[in-house]
Amino acid sequence: MNAALDVSTLLPLSGVRVVTIALNLPGPTCARRLADLGATVIKIEPPTQLGGDPMRTYARSYYEELHLGLDVRTLNLKDATDRAAFDDLLAGADVLLTSQRESALARLQLSPEEIAMRYPLLSRVAIVGEESSEDAGHDLTYMADAGLTTPPHLPPTLFADLAGAERAVTATFAALRLTQQERCGQHMVVSLRAAAQAFTGPMVHGLTCGGGLLAGGYPGYNFYRTLDGWIALAALEPHFVQQLREASGTAFTVEALQHFFATKNSGEWKAWAAAHDIPLSVISDTAPISIPSPPSPK
Repeated sequence: MNAALDVSTLLPLSGVRVVTIALNLPGPTCARRLADLGATVIKIEPPTQLGGDPMRTYARSYYEELHLGLDVRTLNLKDATDRAAFDDLLAGADVLLTSQRESALARLQLSPEEIAMRYPLLSRVAIVGEESSEDAGHDLTYMADAGLTTPPHLPPTLFADLAGAERAVTATFAALRLTQQERCGQHMVVSLRAAAQAFTGPMVHGLTCGGGLLAGGYPGYNFYRTLDGWIALAALEPHFVQQLREASGTAFTVEALQHFFATKNSGEWKAWAAAHDIPLSVISDTAPISIPSPPSPK
């Protein structure tokens, strides 16, 4: 078989052309994933004097990681010549990825209505703070509103941004599928507030708050101190519990397991767990871990 026709060598988005003007973290993370899945991605950034992409300043190494292999171009969309070049790119694209407010996009003549009129087969995936409002916000405020923060400790990663990026990848697939079926471009909106809110399910349903099963209420799913640090144990399913019981030879209680794990170093327990097929990880950072206990859902 001709290698060019061998579908086993194709990635799911091979042949798909994406133009993105999305800056900061969610958009570039989504673009990175789309490129890894085979899409051809062209990233448009404002000139440096107009701000560029702030991620270059915030975390240069992270920016470079996300943009490795992408076609990054600098265009001022308010300049007639640059805008003409941008319009040419849109004419040959399948998806436009954005992360600006709708009012800003409208000023750039990139509203859903204008895109549908000028580029009938072009879909737009819009990453926004929240779908029904242009109120200012960022990952921290969306996480705080969802009850997923514990002041004064800042979250260890940007949950809403990264979850929103993955939702935008899904939205891209959905848009491409619907465009194929309906023969017209789609407008998909991804809300970072909704992405943060989606993390609250385990708390709302009692798994990870109060005395929930995954909030310290179950011996097989907990942190345990060792001679030189901490381990995370996740023996949840019955077969893992049985293997833990047999390998440890101790009672299946938090107190008994704490006494058991306190007798050796974390690395020794890691090797022990691997030998007995028990889910266990060594915690590299031994700083106190604080888990929020939010109010009961209304």
